[in-house]
Amino acid sequence: MAVDPDDDFMTAFLAEDPDQPVVMLNLLRFADGGRRLYGQYTKAFGERVAPRFGVEVVYAGDGAQALIAEPGQQWDAVLLVRYPSRHTFARMVADPEYRQISSLRSRALAEAVLQPTSPWRRGA
Repeated sequence: MAVDPDDDFMTAFLAEDPDQPVVMLNLLRFADGGRRLYGQYTKAFGERVAPRFGVEVVYAGDGAQALIAEPGQQWDAVLLVRYPSRHTFARMVADPEYRQISSLRSRALAEAVLQPTSPWRRGA
């Protein structure tokens, strides 16, 4: 299962409003021992990466028993992360310091969804 964005994702991602803020939905399923590794990743991310890129974790929490879901759609953790722009996200994932810690994230996860969101317009 994929846990990191690939080149095709980044191309399509940057084609949509590249300079507008974006909130990313993160759905995470941990590998064995992954919660500990992900904790190390989030600590390093919060201290060394997020402040330099203006990234804000809007919400982070554990997944609970799903009320409505198909088999396999239950997640261990859910995060909403706001980036100043899609370009900022692209620069961050290419940053050498981020790449140093991203292996912790990759090893921590058995499966992930990383979905950009767009705000609804009023009246939508």
